Amino acid sequence: MDLIGYLPQFGNLAWTVLAFITALSIIIAIHEYGHYIIGRLCGIHAEVFSLGFGPVLLSRRDRRGTLWQIAALPLGGYVKFLGDADAASTRAIEVEGINPRRTLPGAPLWARAATVAAGPAFNFVFAIIVFAGVVMVQGMPVDRPIIGSVRALPQGDGGLQAGDRLIRIGDTPVATWADVSAAAEQSETPTVPYEIERNGQTLSVQGPNPFPPVVASVAPRSAALEAGLREGDVIAHVNGTPISTFTDLRDIVGAADGGEVTLDIWRAGQNLDRTLSPKRQDIPLPSGGFETRWLIGVTGDLVFVPESRRAGGIEAVGIAANQTWTIVTTSLSGMWHMVTGAISTCNLQGPIGIAETSGAAASAGAQNFIWFIAVLSVAVGLMNLFPIPVLDGGHLVFYAIEAVLGRPPGPRFMNAMMTGGLALVLGLMVFALTNDIFCP
Repeated sequence: MDLIGYLPQFGNLAWTVLAFITALSIIIAIHEYGHYIIGRLCGIHAEVFSLGFGPVLLSRRDRRGTLWQIAALPLGGYVKFLGDADAASTRAIEVEGINPRRTLPGAPLWARAATVAAGPAFNFVFAIIVFAGVVMVQGMPVDRPIIGSVRALPQGDGGLQAGDRLIRIGDTPVATWADVSAAAEQSETPTVPYEIERNGQTLSVQGPNPFPPVVASVAPRSAALEAGLREGDVIAHVNGTPISTFTDLRDIVGAADGGEVTLDIWRAGQNLDRTLSPKRQDIPLPSGGFETRWLIGVTGDLVFVPESRRAGGIEAVGIAANQTWTIVTTSLSGMWHMVTGAISTCNLQGPIGIAETSGAAASAGAQNFIWFIAVLSVAVGLMNLFPIPVLDGGHLVFYAIEAVLGRPPGPRFMNAMMTGGLALVLGLMVFALTNDIFCP
């Protein structure tokens, strides 16, 4: 057996596992810290804060009496509040000489609800902070279509330079980046006449197509990633047919209807061949709903990167909040469409799929990995708000019932609901894991 041949696969697996554990640990720590700190501010004592389950690897007790620990299985975590482990009654706690107000069952309803809701809330807040930070680091495109840089192409940049202001593309005048995108969709030839302003002078140049077949990003778990495509690759031919625009690539791949396609790629002066099979995917539409397409898993972009400006804090937070809301609404729409059978249930990923996506995001660079962690944080926060017993949303439903009835639900009802909720969650986990293994 050639063990040396397995080293690259082992390295990829180790990288994927490390990225998955890192992403999950950060998200769990944020989630559980939300429960802990709001509970503490509400006067509820936390006995244990655990990152992970199983045997304890490291632990330390702070001056407030909370035991902070890291356990061996990094697939979750918990905060154990006083009186929460065995649902002890406030009367039993009083006998032991402990103030019932410091326990979870003895705290007012508002304090319990706030403590439970804080976990998902912190996931959302964390995501908004990360998204806003990325926006502030990257900057925002200036309003006018001024070129910041030109992507590398085998035919060169055609005379376009950083700092050029686009005036006209072909026969279409452009005053905004929206105009540029619209003009790019109409351009079909490898080169296009441009009218630009440079240093106060108006010039005409013959530049590359504004929407060339350049890979701007590669999706995790995609055919393109499996075939080794990278950001910056230029696809010159598909099945031997020369293409000029990214739209050409999209049309030919779609027409292949899942059949193999062969790509001739230019990568930093090298010519490469890759053969891959598109995968059928359900893509969310801006108007709502989904569209099923055959995709190889790459995105395109304009040939020029816009000149950017610094984004203000309020602007960045607004963009981040909108991004978070988009993830939430798209996720809920996807779940509804899966339930109704409108799209495939293979869209539901389990731990293997999430781990592979973690590894791919980490391989794409620190910024991509940080962005992925924020997206996953939104997903974890949303999932925990589902009204399923054993999840935070289920506890909030119980508290709502208590608020209406003036008393908590009975123990028999609670036990039945918790058992059913646990069975449902475990069933969903098994189903998602099955998707990871058997879905293409």
